[in-house]
Amino acid sequence: MTQPAPSVIGLKKSFGFGDRLGLATPGHIKSCVKTDFLPVFAQQSIREMVRTNRTPSDVMEDARRAVAETGFNRPWGADADHLKTVEDVRSTQAAGYRFFTFDPSDHVINEADEMPMEQLREEETRLTSEGVFEGSSLRDLYLGKNFQIDDNLTLSFGEEPLLRAAVKYGRAIRHCESLAEALKEANGGQAYEIEMSVDESESPTTPLEHLFVARELQRRGIDFVSLAPRFIGEFEKAIDYRGDLVAFEASIAEHAAIARYCGPYKLSLHSGSDKFSVYPIFARLCGDLLHVKTAGTSYLEALRVVVHRDPGFFRELVEYSKGRFAEDRASYHLFTTDALIAGLGNVADADLERVFLDEDVGRQLMHVTYGSVLTKGVGADGRPYRDRLMEILHKNADLHTAFVERHFDKHLSLLKLD
Repeated sequence: MTQPAPSVIGLKKSFGFGDRLGLATPGHIKSCVKTDFLPVFAQQSIREMVRTNRTPSDVMEDARRAVAETGFNRPWGADADHLKTVEDVRSTQAAGYRFFTFDPSDHVINEADEMPMEQLREEETRLTSEGVFEGSSLRDLYLGKNFQIDDNLTLSFGEEPLLRAAVKYGRAIRHCESLAEALKEANGGQAYEIEMSVDESESPTTPLEHLFVARELQRRGIDFVSLAPRFIGEFEKAIDYRGDLVAFEASIAEHAAIARYCGPYKLSLHSGSDKFSVYPIFARLCGDLLHVKTAGTSYLEALRVVVHRDPGFFRELVEYSKGRFAEDRASYHLFTTDALIAGLGNVADADLERVFLDEDVGRQLMHVTYGSVLTKGVGADGRPYRDRLMEILHKNADLHTAFVERHFDKHLSLLKLD
């Protein structure tokens, strides 16, 4: 069977279906064919690959196989997500990815938000001496200029916001330049595209910061198709948006306007799983210039199959996950605490699905412990949890596909414009 290849995405509205087990794509396909979204089936970050013991090629081949077996004949994308190093770029390019999400968060200086002016000026001098801004005068480029974003938004930089943006993102932008150079060198003339992500910074991206990052990337010749700011409010894993929806709408309107002014390019919503309350706002303000990423929510739908077919095994996974939560939550920003997990108490079989897959605390427990379940968990019989889980899913493939399809029908229906 010929394995189909992914395409570049371009400025089409798109939706990323992360698949940590390699079995959810048939359900993703059944859902996405009901819409005009361009789907991204192979999408996994290096961090997730490490936690699931998968390689870029594993993720790609699982997606290709599902596309071939289902007869899906529309363009689809493959996103090498949250790439941080040149080696990440090279390994995913070699595996056939066409969409590359650069994550320079390790080079973002979050402390710039609070630095006194004297220190900011010292940092500016240091960045200039390091060649981060290639000898160009940021003051000449930005100070004293009005940027007429649209009829309702004009932005201008004073010295302080300019220096905060430059110090905060200067090295991150330079790092993206090195990743772009490595990608161009490795790609051998094949079409590809880049997304820039600053969503893992500690504070929300201001309109001035968004404008600065976009213009500096473009000034370096980095052509990007989408950008992921850190939006206001909380985009926690596995649950809906937590924050002020009125303020969110006003903020998205500004970010969408900047994306049209500087690009156009798409706004990308990371940690987009289950953010049902913001989808209509995001769709209405961005139009086709949007991209949404999901990942762990598909894993939770796989666990839903386990609840229905082997509740005893699911209970075993719950107890194991409780023991792993304190350690596994360390790399996530969550409202769920150890105390809330302890407060779940004993749950009857009839309530397992509701408590652990439909309610926020239980969903976050099962979401963040996926890596431990899939790579470390072993039952009393000595059999790895991953093997038991995969066996259940293979035996109940139709049910698994139905659950995934239903879940993403809800996502995609809320992102449609009437």
